[in-house]
Amino acid sequence: MSGSLLTLADGGSVELDEKGYLLDWLKWSPGVTESMAATDGIALTDEHWVVLKLFRTYFGEHEIEPPMRALVRMTRKALGDDKGTSRFLYRLFPDGPGTQGCRYAGLPRPVSCV
Repeated sequence: MSGSLLTLADGGSVELDEKGYLLDWLKWSPGVTESMAATDGIALTDEHWVVLKLFRTYFGEHEIEPPMRALVRMTRKALGDDKGTSRFLYRLFPDGPGTQGCRYAGLPRPVSCV
């Protein structure tokens, strides 16, 4: 499996797989997310961080990434009805809430991703 190194703002680095996911999800930090987002040209907002926390909490409880319906439901509960939609999640994560959200949250590649 060929991958790459992601250089962090503090000068450190983490190893990524060929799709840009952390090889060791335990190496995640907010700095990893900030570096990934900067590489993708995305300015993270408080809403991004809320949703990323939802990803990490769900993964911690279920050992799998949240399915889209569950993610929408959790986002609605956390941010309100107007933001608890798949459309809102795609605005935050234009490459796909499941794939890009998992990557930014430092989680393993979703099982639905090939």
